[in-house]
Amino acid sequence: MAIHAKFGEDWTAGVALVKDVALFTIAAEKFLHETYGPDEYEVLVAVCMGSARSCGQRRVPYIVAMSSSNNSRRRPDRPMTIPSEIPLVCTRNQRVLLPGIVMRLHIGRKETTFLMDSLWIRYQKAVTVDENTIIVGCVPVLPGPDDPSATQVSPSSNDGVTAGVKSVVGTSGARQPQPDKPADPTKPPEASDLFGWGVAARIVNFVKNTANEARLTRVSYIVTLEGIMRFKIHKFTKTTPYFEASVQTFPDNIPDSKDKDLQALLINLRTSGHELASVLSQLQLPANVLNQLRLILDGTPPGKMADLFASMIDLSMDEKLQILSSPDLKVRITKTLELLTRQIQVLKISQRLQSTVESKLGKKQREFFLRQQLDAIKKELGEDGDTQEEDEVADLTKRVNEAKLPNEPQKAAQRELQRLKRMHPSVAEYQVVRTYLEWLAEVPWSISTNDVLDISQARRQLDEDHYGLHKVKTRILEFLAVRKLKQDLKGPILCFVGPPGVGKTSLGKSIANAMGRKFHRISLGGVRDEAEIRGHRRTYIGALPGLVVQGLRRSGVNNPVFLLDEIDKLGQDFRGDPSSALLEVLDPEQNNSFSDHYLSVPFDLSNVLFIATANEADTIPGPLLDRMEVVRIPGYTFDEKLYIAKQHLLPKQVRMHGLQEDDVKIYDKVLMKVATAYTLEAGVRNLERELASVCRAMAVDYADAKEKGRIDLYDPVVTLEKLEKVLGLARFDDEVAERTSVPGVVTGLAWTSSGAGGLLFIEASSVPGKGALQLTGKLGDVIKESAQIGLTWVRGNASRIGITPCGSERSLLDKIDVHIHFPAGATPKDGPSAGVTIVIALVSLFANKVVREHTAMTGEVTLRGQVLPVGGIKEKVLAAHRGGIRHIIIPYRNKKDLAEIPKNVLEETEFVFAKRIEDVIRGCFADGVKMHFELETWAAPIFLKQVGAVRVLVRSLGLKNRPSECLKRRFCIALRILSPLVEPGQLSADLVCHQGFPSLH
Repeated sequence: MAIHAKFGEDWTAGVALVKDVALFTIAAEKFLHETYGPDEYEVLVAVCMGSARSCGQRRVPYIVAMSSSNNSRRRPDRPMTIPSEIPLVCTRNQRVLLPGIVMRLHIGRKETTFLMDSLWIRYQKAVTVDENTIIVGCVPVLPGPDDPSATQVSPSSNDGVTAGVKSVVGTSGARQPQPDKPADPTKPPEASDLFGWGVAARIVNFVKNTANEARLTRVSYIVTLEGIMRFKIHKFTKTTPYFEASVQTFPDNIPDSKDKDLQALLINLRTSGHELASVLSQLQLPANVLNQLRLILDGTPPGKMADLFASMIDLSMDEKLQILSSPDLKVRITKTLELLTRQIQVLKISQRLQSTVESKLGKKQREFFLRQQLDAIKKELGEDGDTQEEDEVADLTKRVNEAKLPNEPQKAAQRELQRLKRMHPSVAEYQVVRTYLEWLAEVPWSISTNDVLDISQARRQLDEDHYGLHKVKTRILEFLAVRKLKQDLKGPILCFVGPPGVGKTSLGKSIANAMGRKFHRISLGGVRDEAEIRGHRRTYIGALPGLVVQGLRRSGVNNPVFLLDEIDKLGQDFRGDPSSALLEVLDPEQNNSFSDHYLSVPFDLSNVLFIATANEADTIPGPLLDRMEVVRIPGYTFDEKLYIAKQHLLPKQVRMHGLQEDDVKIYDKVLMKVATAYTLEAGVRNLERELASVCRAMAVDYADAKEKGRIDLYDPVVTLEKLEKVLGLARFDDEVAERTSVPGVVTGLAWTSSGAGGLLFIEASSVPGKGALQLTGKLGDVIKESAQIGLTWVRGNASRIGITPCGSERSLLDKIDVHIHFPAGATPKDGPSAGVTIVIALVSLFANKVVREHTAMTGEVTLRGQVLPVGGIKEKVLAAHRGGIRHIIIPYRNKKDLAEIPKNVLEETEFVFAKRIEDVIRGCFADGVKMHFELETWAAPIFLKQVGAVRVLVRSLGLKNRPSECLKRRFCIALRILSPLVEPGQLSADLVCHQGFPSLH
């Protein structure tokens, strides 16, 4: 017979604490003493406390002790008959009952209380006749899907019932008796929540609480169950108010003595049990307790031994369910042996670690004591021997003096040196002070390089390192020239803004080389802590200076070129805002006394040349951006990419892949194919990667030919066919003509978040409806407003621009729903520059006209039809040129921005400058659109010159005395156009009284 005991969190109080634990109340202690005897109770408590102490856990695992002596209160062993249908008791909180194990349950749930009420009467009668034969099934409840500790249960090797069932890892450590709670306290468990295996158990003790006790503790019954044999649930015969099931039992058979494998497993299991007792004996348990434990292990039947050890050690819910669902004795012993061996190893490792820690602590204490004695002896003898620590202090003193520190840092260094001399090396703060002095000595307070401000040399350096970028180079040369004329110039701080891959970082290196200064790069991407800039205070363990001071130490001079890379990627969180810390660093009026938190003394940063880079200036905080001068770097044209690839990228990749210049030959046509068909970027980074792929393929061909001794068969020329074989099919093609070959689809120009331009396709469609507008494509508020403005203008001018018959604007407004979509739905889009593109898409849709091929446009539109200027014209034009666009429409007021466009792009592109949306419409449609607003070109001058407006207008339109309805509508349109062009009262009376137009009055 077994005792299943679960202890609380604090095991250090020993056996006395057992009385305070949930399952060991005074009544439980009395019951255990009377039923199993005081000796076995002492073994149980000692084993529990010793195992937990060895594991170093605060929660004591399930520990089981088995009795080998007979007790007068126990029933004699006899075969137990298990009914084919039994009621089920559901256990939660990872409690799994095994055969031969005793478990105490506190019943409080409503559905289980119904079962206990029916069993209580039977139990009282059974006690009266001394026949305690009430049998129930004990089945564990699986955790719900919302349980955070739920995991997948490994399937049993004997049956697939457990496959895919969820479990919880860990053990419960509640101090007070708690009723079993389902995963959802408001719902009872369902049949699908129960594990497919259980244990038939008999009730050995049954206690019913009074009404007051049940109300206070929420526990109606306290039931003690003894596991008898395993069963597998066949089907549920009853589910309310409690579960009953038809089960198939699996009794433990007597092991066959001829089964050598089984006998070997039993021997190994008993040996492991004695090994566990030996490990526990090292915890200084009493000898009589250990002897009693060994007797219990030796007297346990083989079938119960596996369940005994499975209950003694700490197992996860998965492992418990595997033991429960293993009816085969050999399989169960094998699994238990593996788990027991693991537990023994854990105990040994824990004990070894504890011994090692105690040994190290004792060694350090002894060493410290001996050092104190040695210092006392030297002091008595008056000897001042040169120890290693004294040599370190002397070396630090020498380095501090040679560093030529300014006044305030010198005072701080001397103060810390005096503290260091008075400290013992074993003191923790000794290393802190020593590290601080090393930083003070290694920071270049007075070391600097002489500037080489040769403008001609700087120009040659920039031209060698970069092609194009004339405006950027001019600004850099201006900066160097002013610095040459005025050595103490403060600022400005240049910030290179442009798309990735255009050479922002390499420009900083070129400036450093041209000036003869050291170069250091600080990557600010993802920096979220202010201490990364200012440093950590010395009170923190592992504190270090910030990135600025660290960069000065690495460069070794106090006037390097600092490149603050990706300054637009700075973040912020609860640890501070690093952009605020950079304000002092980049402000020429403040950085002459920059104070790092670690050094705590001022450092002059005015000699440092700071250069920043960013992909976009919009994300840089305003105060920080105000301290820098933004120099925008545009993307490269195809001609510039071709030159860069020939002169820089291809020779570099050929050398990197171990080839000679003559081993790889790529002509301009092939290079242009790589640039246009395999890359679509503003920079040249991807172009270099593609050339590297080509060089790798050529290196393979060259190596194969060389190994075969047929180097003469190697062809160094890269043809278009070989290029397609290496790089695959073209990734980018001319999709503009294909996508815009239907009405309602227009190509616009956009400025991407990376600082480069791009193409923006807009698709418009209409369906019968009520005049609603639907926008899709992950759009911002501004672009949504632009779409609404464009639709309003088109509807208001539908008849005027020839989309609908005269006077039928209301039908277009009321009976058609418009859907405008911006492809690339995962990319956010916003801004007003797509206004004219939206209008043209709507005009193309309603007029059923296709926009000219290779045409793109940009511009903001107003309700009155004006086209307003937008930004990023240079980037947009270059992106259009890269995309094969040769006809571009831009606002008239952006005409001045074309001065920055390369000459070859201007020569290959046709531009249309639009003041009003009508100009855009004329430039978009190849065969034109029948637009009534063209009456302005001939009717307005005549109207202004003639006083008899009606006669002239009627004569111009070819009207007679009785005009048709169509001519009347045309007259209305002309009148609507011409009326704002004249003064009030200038209209002749004949205009409103003319025969045939009485309604105009």
